[in-house]
Amino acid sequence: MNFIALETEQKLRGGYYTPGDLARFLTRWVAPVTGMRILEPSCGDGAFFPSLFGKEAAVTAFELAPEEAAKAAARGLSNCIVNNQDFLSWALEAKPGQFDAVIGNPPFIRYQYLPSDFQANAERVFDRLGCKFTKHTNAWVPFILASMELLRPGGRLAMVVPSEIVHVMHAQSLRTYLGQVCRRVVIVDPQEIWFEGTLQGAVLLMAEKKATLNAHGEGLGIQRVSGRDFLQEDPEAVFNKPQAINGKTVQGKWTRALVPAATLAILDAVEADTRFCVFSEAAKVDVGIVTGANKFFLVTDEVVKQNGLEKWAHPMFGRSDHCPGVIYDDAQHSRNAATGKPTNFLWLDRSVENSAEGRAYIASGERESLHNRYKCRIRSPWYTVPSVHATEVGMLKRSHDTPRLILNRAGAYTTDTAYRIRALRGTADALVYGFYNSLTALSAELEGRHYGGGVLELVPSEIEKLLLPAPEAIVPDVERLDRMVRENSVADTLEVQSEAVLGALTKSEQMDLLAAWATLRDRRHRLPI
Repeated sequence: MNFIALETEQKLRGGYYTPGDLARFLTRWVAPVTGMRILEPSCGDGAFFPSLFGKEAAVTAFELAPEEAAKAAARGLSNCIVNNQDFLSWALEAKPGQFDAVIGNPPFIRYQYLPSDFQANAERVFDRLGCKFTKHTNAWVPFILASMELLRPGGRLAMVVPSEIVHVMHAQSLRTYLGQVCRRVVIVDPQEIWFEGTLQGAVLLMAEKKATLNAHGEGLGIQRVSGRDFLQEDPEAVFNKPQAINGKTVQGKWTRALVPAATLAILDAVEADTRFCVFSEAAKVDVGIVTGANKFFLVTDEVVKQNGLEKWAHPMFGRSDHCPGVIYDDAQHSRNAATGKPTNFLWLDRSVENSAEGRAYIASGERESLHNRYKCRIRSPWYTVPSVHATEVGMLKRSHDTPRLILNRAGAYTTDTAYRIRALRGTADALVYGFYNSLTALSAELEGRHYGGGVLELVPSEIEKLLLPAPEAIVPDVERLDRMVRENSVADTLEVQSEAVLGALTKSEQMDLLAAWATLRDRRHRLPI
């Protein structure tokens, strides 16, 4: 968790202002004619205003920061009212459907950093529209929801929003709502990061509201772009260019819209094929050990020796460099220890206080106020970590290319950077061996999420949805897989493994899945299109 005192003023204000060429492109699309009623719910210093000159539009704008609101008003846009107040509180009292168009760049602020009255207003917006609320939300989500309600039937919304709109769980209510009320939704998805000095990716959201609630909805399309040449095109052509996909794509994560229709058909067929299953049918996944202070409890051999803690030291792994293959055994553990990695988990109990060295180590943690940390202070004694057990299979929470299961032959513990997994069908070896293939890799891209830096992350509820071959039909050779993962490229290993464990699919189908995985992986890494 990030604490508010450690965040920058810009991040707390959510202010990443829109480049002029993007503002002009979006304005050309939402306001092709003069005399429109336009809403700008978070105008900042008025970055969108120059694109509105000559439109003879009636503009209603909002900006909470007084100095930014003054800058916006000073731009001299005629027939424009800049309101220095909270947009959400105003929107909750406003008449729905009163605007022809919405433009802007809503604030990117986590819910936890919003003042309490703003938090209450955000929750009211969700409740009013019948959307499921979560405290993991971000300010841009209720801003878009409220703006859509204020948009007339047939009106258009065009905004710069975080790229995570496509896949994060906290935006699911928004994705579902847009699918219900919009005729067509398009995401313009750039290869580049548009905002300098941040890893936060951004996309253009272009949404046209249905003329009537019961009207047909085309669904969602994603238009990937490289560079800014697309800004010279007709925005209407860009909006109509991508093939729209409905159904599961709009109901769930929008990542599916990046996958070719033929590949989606393969996935649909797999879901109905008993030779495959979802992860929850094959295994149980649980979080790793939560220490509350990893640097204190996860230590090197040197720290163990210096403090006489051998009695309480147990083998552990929790990072990708701890296990470069798919087997964690005593040999790998010894290699990690020899290179000075933190390979020991300190499972301390009250007996540690019988040792002078043990008492000194506990005191060193208390000098750093570790005992006052939330996870530590709610247990007694604070240094005894609960729920300590090892499982035969582990999985790291985050991955660079694709997730892999790790066969835990050393009986090592894992912290909350990894998950503890127990096979329900077949053997642990079969589960680990069958997991590494193009189908499961693509499934992970579709179910997971990523943030700045492009690292893929999966939580247990997402892991449970992953598609994989039925483990009981697998003849495992984990030593072979371990060598391939260590020595070969990820793509090559996935191809070979797909032939080994996806026999129910043709070679062509396997390669289609592999190509779709590579596309989504490369998109995460922002590699050239």
